[in-house]
Amino acid sequence: MNLIDMQQKFFRTGATRSVDYRIRQLRSLYQVILQYQERIMQALREDLSKSEQESYLTEIGMVLSEISYALRHLRRWSRPKGGGFSLAAPFSVNRVYPEPYGVALVIAPFNYPFQLALSPVVSALAAGNCAILKPSEYAPNTAAVISEMLNNNFEQRLLAVVTGGPEVAQSLLGQDFDYIFFTGGKTVGQKVYEAAARGMVPVTLELGGKSPCLVDASADIEEAARRIVWGKCLNAGQTCVAPDYLLVQDSVKQKLIAEMCRAIEKFYSAAPEQNPDYPRIINQAHYERLCEMLGEGTVVAGGRTNEQELKISPTIIENAPFYSKLMNDEIFGPLLPVIEFSQLEQAYEYISLHERPLALYLFTRRPQVEREVLQKIQFGGGCVNDTVIHLCPHDMPFGGIGPSGIGSYHGKAGFDTFTHYKSVLKTRGRLDLQLRYPPFGKVSPLVQRLLR
Repeated sequence: MNLIDMQQKFFRTGATRSVDYRIRQLRSLYQVILQYQERIMQALREDLSKSEQESYLTEIGMVLSEISYALRHLRRWSRPKGGGFSLAAPFSVNRVYPEPYGVALVIAPFNYPFQLALSPVVSALAAGNCAILKPSEYAPNTAAVISEMLNNNFEQRLLAVVTGGPEVAQSLLGQDFDYIFFTGGKTVGQKVYEAAARGMVPVTLELGGKSPCLVDASADIEEAARRIVWGKCLNAGQTCVAPDYLLVQDSVKQKLIAEMCRAIEKFYSAAPEQNPDYPRIINQAHYERLCEMLGEGTVVAGGRTNEQELKISPTIIENAPFYSKLMNDEIFGPLLPVIEFSQLEQAYEYISLHERPLALYLFTRRPQVEREVLQKIQFGGGCVNDTVIHLCPHDMPFGGIGPSGIGSYHGKAGFDTFTHYKSVLKTRGRLDLQLRYPPFGKVSPLVQRLLR
């Protein structure tokens, strides 16, 4: 019996539908993560050169917090809910029952190889599913720790890890899953979507795109610079919601760039590419891709490289052509092109030339500008006067729109993602509305008014 058949058989026993069972599994996962915490940090250091603090704040701590939040709310989330009253069936009891899909496949990316692998798994288990996790082969040390941690501490009929390259992912996508959750790039996301469509399998796609950061003249420039640099340079820019390009009003552009340079040096020293706590680019291919982009504009700050460590200093670039890769592809690295504008309508128009982004960041002290941006521009989620931090609140769904993603998760949204809400109407007694049965005559005005 293969792994998927084993999980399907176990799911059909009904064991995972027990809320007590789910709570025990989530508590076990929490304790196992604590036991492996040092090894997870070491693996993240080996794969991405992440410091212990960054590893905990952006990876381990976020997963532990996700588990804690689910444990606090799981019983309430799992209760059947009233379905309301309908004149079409006035003598009925209507209930909506949350139930798991079955066996879920989670495919994780390399950039946050622990957090983006385990957070969807937490949601899948909380909702009562079995799960198979495919971690990224580009972060092999983290994948190995995750595999040992989960395969040695959980029954594979509930939760299992399968490692390997694209051929393994392709093989998994051809199997009989009940739900697929994918985090990664748009190109691979399209292939996942096509594979899911062949089996009519529901999916969540967490993708990315070119997330703009807009700064108008009213913004607190020092604060904006500090928060933009933090959001852009977190994980060396290998973050799906990192600011991808900067739109800044011309009257404050030079001041903003100067403050960003100061923030970079304060955070990472005068030579970030030599700093052992500054993350590296995941592999040689991505490093070379980013180095090519360095030549697509005028480097006004940074631009230094360390090929031996696969590190590129935070870099600010001006005059990048609109047709360049820098301005069309998702950068996924510590390069930040800057475009100036004089009128806000120019910034809105520029953003509209790109596909709907996963995130948008606005720095302004003008409420009218905030209202305009939120009304005029479609994006997955974002911040006003901050960057990236909107991922943290558990009661805020995280996800994209259109090419930047399908569906959302985190907290209750994650539980909902892996849950089918089954509506059941139960008729009480023998009372019946005869008007629903043939033979039909002319509809009375009273019925028309009641059913409107």
